[in-house]
Amino acid sequence: MAEEETPSAEQIAKNYSAMGDSVDFINNGAKPDYMSDDMWNDMVERNKEHLRIMKAKDYWTDEDMTAVDAAIGD
Repeated sequence: MAEEETPSAEQIAKNYSAMGDSVDFINNGAKPDYMSDDMWNDMVERNKEHLRIMKAKDYWTDEDMTAVDAAIGD
């Protein structure tokens, strides 16, 4: 398997921002009326998995992962 290239500082910032979007989504907890509970739970779990995958990247430096950790709940 090829080694993953380190993204640019701009891409890292975008990735961190996207993680914030997932954190906000999880913390908001406002299930739309049209969604079933199963659909909502699946969407929350997919956002948590996104956070787990992104947090595991080795290019983070001094980014604060406190909110990420709280949203994941692990």
